[in-house]
Amino acid sequence: QVQLVESGGGVVQAGGSLRLSCAASGGTFSSVFMNWFRQAPGKEREFVAGISGSGFFTHYGDSEKGRFTISRDNAKNVVYLQMNSLKVEDTAVYYCAAKRGYTGSVVGSSGMDYWGKGTLVTVSS
Repeated sequence: QVQLVESGGGVVQAGGSLRLSCAASGGTFSSVFMNWFRQAPGKEREFVAGISGSGFFTHYGDSEKGRFTISRDNAKNVVYLQMNSLKVEDTAVYYCAAKRGYTGSVVGSSGMDYWGKGTLVTVSS
C-alpha cells in the first residue's frame, strides 16, 4: 500500500512559478511510476506529467510541455512538479498518483493504483 501526500499548492499570479511535492510512504518507491493529474472545476481529471521509477523517462501533457518539469528523489521518496510560466487556465486541484510498474507510456487516471488527496493551485490574472 502506498500513501501519497501532496503539498506546495497556493495562489500565484499569472507568469509565476510553483513547485509541488508529493511524499510517498509504503511500498518500494523506486519501482513506482509517479504521475501528476489535475482537475479544474467542471472539467475532467487530466494527465499532467509522469516519471518512471528510475527517473530516466518522463511524459507530459501537451499544454504542459516546456513549462512544467517532473522529477523525483528516490532517496527521499518524493516526486516534484516544477511549474513555470503559470497561466490562469492552470488553476486546478493537482493530484499525485502512482502506478505499480512502468509500461513505457502514459496511463490514464483509471489506470492509477494510488492517489493523494490533492493540492489546490490558483493562478490569478
